[in-house]
Amino acid sequence: MSTIRPPAVAGSFYPRNRVTLTDEIDAMLDDAGRRKPLLPDEPLPKAIIVPHAGYIYSGPVAAGAYLRLRRGKESITRVLLLGPVHRVPVHGLALSSASYFETPLGVIPLEGDAAQQLAGLSQVTVSDAAHAEEHSLEVQLPFLQRVLGEFSLIPLAVGDARPEAVAEVLERLWGGPETLIVISSDLSHYLPYDTARRMDHDTVQALLKLQLLPSHDLACGATPVNGMVVAARRKGLVPRLIDLRNSGDTAGDKRGVVGYASITLYEGDDNV
Repeated sequence: MSTIRPPAVAGSFYPRNRVTLTDEIDAMLDDAGRRKPLLPDEPLPKAIIVPHAGYIYSGPVAAGAYLRLRRGKESITRVLLLGPVHRVPVHGLALSSASYFETPLGVIPLEGDAAQQLAGLSQVTVSDAAHAEEHSLEVQLPFLQRVLGEFSLIPLAVGDARPEAVAEVLERLWGGPETLIVISSDLSHYLPYDTARRMDHDTVQALLKLQLLPSHDLACGATPVNGMVVAARRKGLVPRLIDLRNSGDTAGDKRGVVGYASITLYEGDDNV
Protein backbone atom coordinates (compact mmCIF):
# COMPACT_ATOMS: atom_id res chain seq x y z
CA MET A 1 0.00 0.00 0.00
CA SER A 2 1.39 3.39 -1.05
CA THR A 3 1.62 6.12 1.57
CA ILE A 4 2.44 9.81 1.21
CA ARG A 5 4.30 11.98 3.69
CA PRO A 6 2.50 15.35 3.23
CA PRO A 7 4.31 18.69 3.53
CA ALA A 8 4.60 19.86 7.13
CA VAL A 9 6.06 23.36 6.73
CA ALA A 10 4.47 24.59 3.49
CA GLY A 11 2.91 27.93 4.27
CA SER A 12 5.46 28.71 6.99
CA PHE A 13 8.98 27.93 5.77
CA TYR A 14 8.03 28.38 2.12
CA PRO A 15 4.87 29.24 0.11
CA ARG A 16 2.02 26.77 0.00
CA ASN A 17 0.76 27.99 -3.38
CA ARG A 18 2.36 26.15 -6.30
CA VAL A 19 2.70 29.19 -8.58
CA THR A 20 4.01 31.45 -5.82
CA LEU A 21 6.52 28.81 -4.75
CA THR A 22 7.75 28.28 -8.30
CA ASP A 23 8.15 32.01 -8.88
CA GLU A 24 10.01 32.46 -5.59
CA ILE A 25 12.47 29.65 -6.29
CA ASP A 26 13.08 30.86 -9.85
CA ALA A 27 13.74 34.40 -8.58
CA MET A 28 16.26 33.11 -6.04
CA LEU A 29 18.01 31.01 -8.70
CA ASP A 30 18.18 34.02 -11.02
CA ASP A 31 19.61 36.17 -8.23
CA ALA A 32 22.16 33.47 -7.41
CA GLY A 33 23.22 33.48 -11.06
CA ARG A 34 23.84 37.20 -10.90
CA ARG A 35 25.82 36.91 -7.66
CA LYS A 36 27.98 34.00 -8.83
CA PRO A 37 27.42 33.16 -12.50
CA LEU A 38 27.50 29.56 -13.63
CA LEU A 39 30.64 29.08 -15.73
CA PRO A 40 30.27 27.52 -19.21
CA ASP A 41 32.46 24.53 -18.34
CA GLU A 42 31.44 24.21 -14.69
CA PRO A 43 30.94 20.52 -13.79
CA LEU A 44 28.07 19.00 -11.86
CA PRO A 45 28.65 18.57 -8.14
CA LYS A 46 28.51 15.12 -6.62
CA ALA A 47 27.30 16.61 -3.34
CA ILE A 48 26.10 19.91 -1.92
CA ILE A 49 25.78 21.32 1.59
CA VAL A 50 22.87 23.76 1.88
CA PRO A 51 20.96 25.55 4.69
CA HIS A 52 17.41 24.76 5.79
CA ALA A 53 15.73 27.80 7.35
CA GLY A 54 12.68 29.58 5.98
CA TYR A 55 13.22 30.60 2.38
CA ILE A 56 13.16 34.32 3.19
CA TYR A 57 16.23 33.77 5.34
CA SER A 58 18.29 30.95 3.83
CA GLY A 59 16.77 30.41 0.40
CA PRO A 60 18.99 32.93 -1.41
CA VAL A 61 22.09 31.16 -0.06
CA ALA A 62 20.83 27.65 -0.86
CA ALA A 63 19.99 28.80 -4.39
CA GLY A 64 23.67 29.29 -5.17
CA ALA A 65 24.31 25.55 -4.89
CA TYR A 66 21.04 24.51 -6.50
CA LEU A 67 21.78 26.64 -9.55
CA ARG A 68 24.76 24.37 -10.17
CA LEU A 69 22.42 21.38 -10.54
CA ARG A 70 20.40 22.69 -13.48
CA ARG A 71 22.64 20.91 -15.98
CA GLY A 72 21.91 17.66 -14.20
CA LYS A 73 18.22 17.64 -15.04
CA GLU A 74 18.65 14.78 -17.49
CA SER A 75 21.46 12.91 -15.73
CA ILE A 76 20.68 13.12 -11.99
CA THR A 77 17.85 10.70 -11.27
CA ARG A 78 18.49 9.83 -7.63
CA VAL A 79 18.95 12.07 -4.58
CA LEU A 80 20.33 10.99 -1.22
CA LEU A 81 19.18 13.63 1.29
CA LEU A 82 20.47 13.87 4.87
CA GLY A 83 19.44 16.42 7.46
CA PRO A 84 19.50 16.73 11.26
CA VAL A 85 16.45 15.99 13.39
CA HIS A 86 14.88 18.92 15.25
CA ARG A 87 11.77 17.41 16.86
CA VAL A 88 12.05 13.65 17.36
CA PRO A 89 15.24 12.08 18.78
CA VAL A 90 16.87 9.44 16.62
CA HIS A 91 19.69 7.06 17.41
CA GLY A 92 21.61 6.81 14.17
CA LEU A 93 19.88 7.57 10.88
CA ALA A 94 16.18 7.06 10.14
CA LEU A 95 14.56 6.13 6.86
CA SER A 96 10.88 6.74 6.14
CA SER A 97 8.42 3.98 5.28
CA ALA A 98 6.44 6.32 3.01
CA SER A 99 6.21 5.69 -0.71
CA TYR A 100 6.20 9.38 -1.62
CA PHE A 101 7.12 12.76 -0.13
CA GLU A 102 4.78 15.54 -1.23
CA THR A 103 5.30 19.28 -1.71
CA PRO A 104 3.15 21.91 -3.43
CA LEU A 105 5.10 21.08 -6.61
CA GLY A 106 4.02 17.43 -6.61
CA VAL A 107 5.02 14.06 -5.20
CA ILE A 108 8.51 12.55 -5.17
CA PRO A 109 8.88 8.75 -5.16
CA LEU A 110 11.10 7.25 -2.51
CA GLU A 111 13.59 4.64 -3.66
CA GLY A 112 11.86 1.41 -2.72
CA ASP A 113 14.91 -0.74 -2.07
CA ALA A 114 16.86 1.73 0.10
CA ALA A 115 16.26 -0.38 3.21
CA GLN A 116 17.58 -3.45 1.42
CA GLN A 117 20.67 -1.54 0.29
CA LEU A 118 21.32 -0.55 3.90
CA ALA A 119 20.52 -3.96 5.36
CA GLY A 120 22.89 -5.00 8.11
CA LEU A 121 23.82 -1.47 9.15
CA SER A 122 22.88 -1.16 12.82
CA GLN A 123 22.87 2.64 12.67
CA VAL A 124 19.91 2.71 10.25
CA THR A 125 16.32 2.46 11.45
CA VAL A 126 12.88 3.39 10.12
CA SER A 127 11.02 6.20 11.87
CA ASP A 128 8.07 7.94 10.29
CA ALA A 129 7.75 10.08 13.43
CA ALA A 130 11.20 11.53 12.81
CA HIS A 131 10.18 12.55 9.29
CA ALA A 132 6.63 13.70 9.94
CA GLU A 133 7.39 17.31 10.90
CA GLU A 134 11.09 17.56 10.07
CA HIS A 135 11.85 20.71 8.08
CA SER A 136 15.57 20.18 7.43
CA LEU A 137 14.75 17.66 4.70
CA GLU A 138 11.47 19.09 3.45
CA VAL A 139 12.70 22.57 2.57
CA GLN A 140 15.22 21.09 0.12
CA LEU A 141 12.58 19.28 -1.90
CA PRO A 142 10.98 22.16 -3.85
CA PHE A 143 14.43 23.36 -4.92
CA LEU A 144 15.29 19.85 -6.09
CA GLN A 145 11.99 19.52 -7.93
CA ARG A 146 12.51 22.83 -9.67
CA VAL A 147 16.08 22.18 -10.88
CA LEU A 148 15.97 18.43 -11.50
CA GLY A 149 12.38 17.65 -12.38
CA GLU A 150 11.80 13.94 -11.75
CA PHE A 151 14.02 11.89 -9.45
CA SER A 152 13.80 9.25 -6.74
CA LEU A 153 14.59 10.19 -3.16
CA ILE A 154 16.31 8.54 -0.21
CA PRO A 155 15.64 10.79 2.81
CA LEU A 156 17.55 10.14 6.03
CA ALA A 157 16.85 11.99 9.27
CA VAL A 158 20.13 12.06 11.18
CA GLY A 159 20.30 11.95 14.96
CA ASP A 160 23.04 10.76 17.27
CA ALA A 161 25.68 9.07 15.13
CA ARG A 162 29.43 8.97 14.67
CA PRO A 163 30.82 10.55 11.48
CA GLU A 164 32.11 7.16 10.34
CA ALA A 165 28.63 5.65 10.74
CA VAL A 166 27.11 8.38 8.58
CA ALA A 167 29.90 8.00 6.03
CA GLU A 168 29.25 4.26 5.85
CA VAL A 169 25.65 4.96 4.84
CA LEU A 170 26.73 7.52 2.25
CA GLU A 171 29.23 5.11 0.74
CA ARG A 172 26.70 2.26 0.63
CA LEU A 173 24.34 4.50 -1.41
CA TRP A 174 27.00 6.46 -3.31
CA GLY A 175 26.07 5.32 -6.79
CA GLY A 176 27.44 6.95 -9.94
CA PRO A 177 26.76 10.22 -11.77
CA GLU A 178 23.04 9.56 -11.48
CA THR A 179 23.22 10.06 -7.70
CA LEU A 180 23.37 13.45 -5.97
CA ILE A 181 24.06 13.81 -2.25
CA VAL A 182 22.43 16.72 -0.40
CA ILE A 183 23.48 17.58 3.16
CA SER A 184 21.18 19.99 4.99
CA SER A 185 22.75 22.20 7.66
CA ASP A 186 22.69 25.75 8.96
CA LEU A 187 25.74 27.21 10.70
CA SER A 188 25.92 29.22 13.95
CA HIS A 189 22.71 30.23 15.75
CA TYR A 190 21.61 33.49 17.38
CA LEU A 191 24.98 35.18 17.75
CA PRO A 192 25.58 38.90 17.15
CA TYR A 193 26.18 39.61 13.47
CA ASP A 194 29.95 40.26 13.60
CA THR A 195 30.59 37.33 15.94
CA ALA A 196 28.61 35.01 13.68
CA ARG A 197 30.48 36.17 10.59
CA ARG A 198 33.84 35.36 12.18
CA MET A 199 32.69 32.00 13.50
CA ASP A 200 31.02 30.96 10.25
CA HIS A 201 34.04 32.01 8.21
CA ASP A 202 36.25 29.77 10.34
CA THR A 203 33.75 26.91 10.09
CA VAL A 204 33.64 27.14 6.32
CA GLN A 205 37.43 27.27 6.08
CA ALA A 206 37.56 24.05 8.09
CA LEU A 207 35.05 22.40 5.77
CA LEU A 208 36.95 23.52 2.69
CA LYS A 209 39.95 21.67 4.18
CA LEU A 210 37.70 18.67 4.89
CA GLN A 211 38.16 18.99 8.63
CA LEU A 212 35.60 17.61 11.06
CA LEU A 213 33.48 20.09 13.00
CA PRO A 214 33.94 19.65 16.76
CA SER A 215 30.58 21.03 17.88
CA HIS A 216 26.95 21.51 16.93
CA ASP A 217 27.42 25.11 18.03
CA LEU A 218 29.19 25.57 14.70
CA ALA A 219 26.54 23.86 12.58
CA CYS A 220 23.21 22.37 13.61
CA GLY A 221 23.76 19.65 11.01
CA ALA A 222 27.29 18.89 12.16
CA THR A 223 26.59 15.15 12.29
CA PRO A 224 25.57 14.70 8.62
CA VAL A 225 28.17 17.30 7.61
CA ASN A 226 30.93 15.38 9.38
CA GLY A 227 29.78 12.17 7.76
CA MET A 228 30.06 13.91 4.38
CA VAL A 229 33.55 15.12 5.30
CA VAL A 230 34.70 11.58 6.08
CA ALA A 231 33.20 10.23 2.86
CA ALA A 232 34.60 13.13 0.82
CA ARG A 233 38.10 12.40 2.10
CA ARG A 234 37.80 8.74 1.13
CA LYS A 235 36.30 9.50 -2.28
CA GLY A 236 38.62 12.37 -3.13
CA LEU A 237 35.95 15.06 -3.42
CA VAL A 238 36.99 18.69 -3.69
CA PRO A 239 34.82 21.31 -1.92
CA ARG A 240 34.07 24.79 -3.21
CA LEU A 241 32.34 27.64 -1.39
CA ILE A 242 29.45 29.13 -3.34
CA ASP A 243 27.91 31.51 -0.80
CA LEU A 244 28.30 32.44 2.86
CA ARG A 245 25.87 34.82 4.53
CA ASN A 246 23.53 34.94 7.50
CA SER A 247 19.99 36.00 8.32
CA GLY A 248 21.26 39.52 9.05
CA ASP A 249 22.26 39.76 5.37
CA THR A 250 19.01 38.38 3.98
CA ALA A 251 15.93 39.19 6.05
CA GLY A 252 16.66 39.24 9.77
CA ASP A 253 17.74 41.32 12.72
CA LYS A 254 21.51 41.64 13.16
CA ARG A 255 21.39 41.33 16.94
CA GLY A 256 21.03 37.54 16.74
CA VAL A 257 21.58 35.80 13.42
CA VAL A 258 21.71 32.31 11.94
CA GLY A 259 24.55 31.46 9.58
CA TYR A 260 24.14 29.87 6.16
CA ALA A 261 26.58 28.48 3.60
CA SER A 262 26.25 26.68 0.32
CA ILE A 263 29.13 24.41 -0.57
CA THR A 264 29.53 22.14 -3.59
CA LEU A 265 31.75 19.06 -3.70
CA TYR A 266 33.21 17.73 -6.92
CA GLU A 267 34.84 14.50 -8.01
CA GLY A 268 38.45 15.09 -9.10
CA ASP A 269 40.69 18.08 -8.48
CA ASP A 270 40.58 19.10 -12.14
CA ASN A 271 36.93 20.08 -11.80
CA VAL A 272 37.32 23.23 -9.70
